[in-house]
Amino acid sequence: MAKRTIVSMPGDGIGKVVLEETIRVLEAAGFKANYVNGDIGWEFWCKEGNPLPERTIKLIEEHKIGLFGAITSKPKDAAFDELAPELKEKGLVYSSPIVGLRQHFGLDICLRPCKSYIGNPLNFIRRGQGDAIEEPAVDVAIFRQNTEGLYGGVEWSNPPDQVYEALMTHPKFKKNFEWCPKEELSVSTRIFTKKYTERILRAAFEHAKKYGYKSVTVCEKPNVIRETSGMMYKMAQQIQKADYPNIELWNTNIDAQMMWLTKNPETYGVIVAGNMFGDIVSDGFAGLIGGLGFACSAQINPEKGIGVFEPTHGSAPKYADYKVSIVNPIAMIESACMMLDFIDENKIAAKIRKAVAEVIKEGKVRTYDMMKMAGRADVVEKGAASTQQMADAVIAKL
Repeated sequence: MAKRTIVSMPGDGIGKVVLEETIRVLEAAGFKANYVNGDIGWEFWCKEGNPLPERTIKLIEEHKIGLFGAITSKPKDAAFDELAPELKEKGLVYSSPIVGLRQHFGLDICLRPCKSYIGNPLNFIRRGQGDAIEEPAVDVAIFRQNTEGLYGGVEWSNPPDQVYEALMTHPKFKKNFEWCPKEELSVSTRIFTKKYTERILRAAFEHAKKYGYKSVTVCEKPNVIRETSGMMYKMAQQIQKADYPNIELWNTNIDAQMMWLTKNPETYGVIVAGNMFGDIVSDGFAGLIGGLGFACSAQINPEKGIGVFEPTHGSAPKYADYKVSIVNPIAMIESACMMLDFIDENKIAAKIRKAVAEVIKEGKVRTYDMMKMAGRADVVEKGAASTQQMADAVIAKL
């Protein structure tokens, strides 16, 4: 069988080292592939004015599968300041390249699993009856609508006349914001469509059915954001009743959910939400399983067979220049396992996950976060595993 080609996109900062170590793990597990480099991130914004060059888009169009490290993003003014001088007069505006990838390829289904490992010292604990210490097992699959909502990019500062006039036709806008001069107004939209809302809902229910989860929770805010959140919940009710009657449908508000997730996280199975609320609740649950060093994700367009797989942590530039890399590569390794699942290399994915679980349970090799150290350059000297040493430990278990 011909080797599959994977577009590897290290990006910025620590993305480069965690991706490199993850490819070592993949190769040690027996996954044979050709890796082609895709340019993406801050460097290409600064020198080319485009953090997502067209050549990288073409690579993903050709090969369908991408492994992505991390990117650096900065506010509008800071991004402009770092642009090459010859590009500053071209009216360029920075936008996130990973959001650009999602939009361009229609990667509307985002899955962020949060599952605790036995023996992880960072697992959430709580007090039970009689002050007993409890460590509930967390196993939550969060489906985040990836291309719409607040991340859709439809926004204005000092909106054009036709937009402002359209807003003024809404009685609440006219009542509450007519006092504000147009040039002092900024507007961001939250757009949900029935097509892609149905797709993320069905993906969530199908996942629950396939893996034996008993419930799907819609985590939105329909009591206040009545049109968009309300539409998602109403559609979920219709889909559950028609096609998934054996799976319970729950409804939580995002604010209450963030409180409840530390009260009874083991109660939840599959959670589905729009873009922003899905981002928030997935980070919240990631905190219960050890933080962003354990948070993996997949962004998928099932119709086109395209998937991009990435850890949800950022580029952590303060760690990128350390002589010895100290960051935890498990989130990147787990993201690669999600890639393997997507391309039906399930046996290799299971083998890697088993090796990771054994390393964590054994507890002999732990990165600085697992040892609850501050992220300083000297943590390896104090007994923490480096990024490479953690990858070595996983490879040894393989």
